[in-house]
Amino acid sequence: MRAMTTTARPASLSLSLALACTAACAQAAVTVQDDAGNSVSVAKPAQRIISMAPHVTELLFAAGGGERVVGVMNYSDYPEAAKRIPQVGSNATIDMEHVLALRPDLLVVWKSGNTANQLEQLKSLGIPVFYSDPKKLEEVATSLTRLGQLMGTEAAAQKAAADYRQRIAKLSATYAQRPTVRVFYQIWEKPIFTLSGEHIVSDAIRVCGGQNVFAALKMPAPTVSTEAVLQENPEAVFGGDKHDAESGINIWKPYKGMLAVQRGNLFMIDGEQLVRATPRIADGIAVLCERLETARRRRP
Repeated sequence: MRAMTTTARPASLSLSLALACTAACAQAAVTVQDDAGNSVSVAKPAQRIISMAPHVTELLFAAGGGERVVGVMNYSDYPEAAKRIPQVGSNATIDMEHVLALRPDLLVVWKSGNTANQLEQLKSLGIPVFYSDPKKLEEVATSLTRLGQLMGTEAAAQKAAADYRQRIAKLSATYAQRPTVRVFYQIWEKPIFTLSGEHIVSDAIRVCGGQNVFAALKMPAPTVSTEAVLQENPEAVFGGDKHDAESGINIWKPYKGMLAVQRGNLFMIDGEQLVRATPRIADGIAVLCERLETARRRRP
């Protein structure tokens, strides 16, 4: 009997370990929904992540996964540590060989920005792909929590999301009901590019009690004519091209009939803070709200 008991113990122990492993593996597997409505699953927390847009890089760091980012796209310059991560391409071209050499277990891509054909090639290799394209301020918070789930950094991600939501809520409570200011947001002047209601900037303007004069346009970043801007006659004009401020919003100075020009409401702002869908957008909104308060004070 003793011999039978001795041989039975390893089998029983093996069964227990197998059941424990099965339960642990089931808990480790995670499925979330991305911004394209796709289900994205990882068998275990992602350890080798490639970010394919600057805003994605910021989100991954903010969600507690900065050390897991092994590759980024150009212009991934925040936080400072992101500048030291190898680049795998640009918005126009992905270095496929470099991506594969990094052995990623998760790709986080910008749905509006990356080359569709190359992304399909990567997906065909079985690498999980999460599309990131937050168009509303709340979607920044949900992006943080979902990425945190995929990386197993839920605690850090949830804290970052809570802090971000608190900042946005405070700004909205202070400014959203203030008298409306009609805003033209310019991202480039030759040709004139703006951002529509399809872009998160419109939501940011709304928090400050502003109204994007081109919110109704369908494309996220449409071109508009000089005549169209003059017809809308915005009370405030914002430019986000920090590299060439002089020839940016100042193109409107000759149009003395424009309300924004009459009242001196041509404002420069850090476009990267305000345009990137990351927690830093709260900093950009705080500045935007202050500028709109200036515009209100300049009313007759």
